[in-house]
Amino acid sequence: MKIQLSFEYQLFENAQQLDENLQKLLKASKEAVSLSYAPYSKFHVGAALLMSNGEIVKGSNQENASFPAGICAERVALSAASSFFPNEKIRAVAISYHNSADDSSTENILSPCGICRQSLTEATQRQQSHIEVILSNPEGKIIYVENADNLLPLAFSSDHF
Repeated sequence: MKIQLSFEYQLFENAQQLDENLQKLLKASKEAVSLSYAPYSKFHVGAALLMSNGEIVKGSNQENASFPAGICAERVALSAASSFFPNEKIRAVAISYHNSADDSSTENILSPCGICRQSLTEATQRQQSHIEVILSNPEGKIIYVENADNLLPLAFSSDHF
């Protein structure tokens, strides 16, 4: 028996096509890119979370000479959110990047790595509500995903124990 998994997403040409709160969130993720510490890969990533209380929490990737001891921007932001706003739900996440090793690669839209997809999925399970996802490239194009769970079909979860 074959079963096909798929999901829908929206592709936007620019941030003006997003609602005002998501525009602010995307702007915060772009600001977080400058907070990145990526001296080895030169791949700077910023993430921003919109909390249910309206606060925005930023995170950026932090590399370490002892590869792979670094941490991705999404997990930095998730950790900060759970520390600073433990009783608030995450409404949305925006992720932006800049590849300073190759300025010509601005057309690709960044997507979270597997560990970050798992972390976002677990956050949705913990809070029992979906998290909207905004993925962007330096040129301004955006992928909007209604639910972070869509990024990791067949995810491992506590239901498997």
